[in-house]
Amino acid sequence: MAVGKPDNVSSLDDQGSDPTYIRGVSNVALAEATLKQKPKLLTKRMFKLYAFIALATLNSCINGYDGSLMGSINSYPQYRNYFGFDPKAGTPSTGLVYAIYTIGNLVGSFFAGPFSDFRGRRVGMALGALFIVIGTAIQATCTSLAAFMGGRFLLGFGVATSVTAGPAYVSEIAHPAFRGAMTGLYNVFWFGGGIPGTFIPWRTSQIEGTMSWRIPIWLQMVFSGCVLLFCFLLPESPRWLISHGKPDEALRVLAEYHGEGDQDSPIVQLEYSEMIEEITQNGADKRWWDYQELFNTRETRYRSMLVLLMAFFGQWSGNGPVSYYYPQMLQAAGITSLNTELLLQGMQSVVSLLGALAGALITDRIGRRTQLLSSTSVIIVLFAIVTALNATNVVDTADGPVAKNADMARAQIAMIFLFGFIFSAGWTPNQTLYPAECLRYETRAKGMAMYNFFVNIASFYNTFVTGIAFTGAGWKYYFLFIFWDTLEFLVIYFLFVETSRRTLEELAEIFQAKNPVKASLEKTEVVIQDGKVTGVLTKEES
Repeated sequence: MAVGKPDNVSSLDDQGSDPTYIRGVSNVALAEATLKQKPKLLTKRMFKLYAFIALATLNSCINGYDGSLMGSINSYPQYRNYFGFDPKAGTPSTGLVYAIYTIGNLVGSFFAGPFSDFRGRRVGMALGALFIVIGTAIQATCTSLAAFMGGRFLLGFGVATSVTAGPAYVSEIAHPAFRGAMTGLYNVFWFGGGIPGTFIPWRTSQIEGTMSWRIPIWLQMVFSGCVLLFCFLLPESPRWLISHGKPDEALRVLAEYHGEGDQDSPIVQLEYSEMIEEITQNGADKRWWDYQELFNTRETRYRSMLVLLMAFFGQWSGNGPVSYYYPQMLQAAGITSLNTELLLQGMQSVVSLLGALAGALITDRIGRRTQLLSSTSVIIVLFAIVTALNATNVVDTADGPVAKNADMARAQIAMIFLFGFIFSAGWTPNQTLYPAECLRYETRAKGMAMYNFFVNIASFYNTFVTGIAFTGAGWKYYFLFIFWDTLEFLVIYFLFVETSRRTLEELAEIFQAKNPVKASLEKTEVVIQDGKVTGVLTKEES
C-alpha cells in the first residue's frame, strides 16, 4: 500500500464530488477490505445469515419471557391461592420461588462455558433449550410447590447455558462490517420475549382456575422448542471450527456468509488469516476446568474486568429501583385495576423495545463508549428528577408509602417510561455485545458464563435487597443511584475501551497496549481514492 499523501487529497469536510479524500479509521486492514468488497445488507446470503442470527437470538427471548411472566403471574390470586401464598403480600412472600430460579442459573453458569465449548455453540444452545423444555413441562403440570420450584431450578440451569452459547455464537458468526447491529440486536430480543410475557398473562389473568397461569407457562416452550428443533441447521462458528482443527470448513462458512460465496474476498481473507494467527488449538476451551486464562495476564485481566463491570453496571444502573413506587403512582393517578396495571407494564416494555432497537442500529455509527456515556449521563438527570418528585409527593404512613398529588404521580410514570427508553437505547444492546467483544475466543464461552453468574448476583441484590433498603431509607435511597450512576460514568470514561469498527481478533492489539482506552480511540488517517485505500498518512502529514 502506498504511504504518503497525494497532492490532490481533499479533507473530509470538503469531499464534494472529489473521489479522493482523507478519513480517520480505527483499523486500516478492515477499512481497506470493506472498501474493496463493499458488503451489502440485502443479498440472499445475508438474509440467510439474518435467519441464523434470529434463531440464536431466541435464547434472549427465552430469558425475557420468563422475566416478565413471573412478574405478572406473581400478582394472580389464582396462582397465589393454589400454592398457599398470601394474596395481599408482595414479592417477599414468594421470594423462594424467585430465588430458586436464580440458584439454578448460578449453578448452571459453572457448566455453561464447557457446554458451549465441548461440541460447539450449537450444542450449547441445544442443551440449554432441552433443560428449559423439561423445566417448563414440570412447572406447567405440577400439583405441588416443590415440583414447581424443581421446574424453576431446571429452567434457570438451562437459561444459563442458553445466554452463554447464544451471544457467543452471534458475535462470532456476525459479519464484521455490521457486527454491532447484529450482535446488539441479541439482547434487544429480550423484549421479544418480555412483551408477550406481559401481554399474554394480561389476557389469561381473566381465566378462572389454574389454567390462568399454566397456559402462559406452557407457551414458554415455544422459544426454547424452536431453538432445540432448528439449531443444528445453523452453520457452526468458524472460530470454533478453526480451534478444533477444521480450517477448511471454517473458510467455507466465512466465504458463504461474509464473502458472498467467494473465498478470496478481502474480508474473508482478512478474517481467516487473523483467526488462524490468533486462535490456538490447545487453549483453555479444550480444558473444561481451566478458567485461569481469564486472569493469567495483564491483557486478560483487563478484559475480564470490563466483563465484570458490565455485569454489575447493567443491573445496578437503577433500571429496577426506578419503578419501586410504581404501584403508589398508579393509585394516585386513579389507576387501581390489575388489568390496567398489566397493560401499562406491557406498554412500558414496548417503549423500552423501541429504545433498544434504536440503540442497536446506531451502535456501530457512534461507538460503544459514546453510547454508554450518553445514556448514563441522561439517566443521572432522570434520577435527579425522580428523586425530587418522590421527595415532594411520597408520604410514609402506617399502611405504607402513599402518593399525594395525581399530576406529580403521572409525571413520575412518564419519567419511568422515559427512563426505560434511555436505558434501553444505551445499555440493552451492549449488555451482551460488549462483554462478548471484550473476550478472546478461547475464553469467550467461559467468560460469558462468568458474566451471567455475576449478572445473577447483581439481579439477586435488586430482587431481595432493594425492598429492604426502600423500607429503611424511603425515597432517599434514590440518592445512592445518582451517586452510583455518576461513578459508572467516570469508570466508563476512564476504563472502557472502544470496540467498534474492528474484527474480534484485532481487539487484541488494543488490550495489549500500555493505555488500552487511548489506543482504542486513536484513528489512523488514510487516503481513499476511487473507493480504495491508496495511502496511510504519517502523524506529521496528519
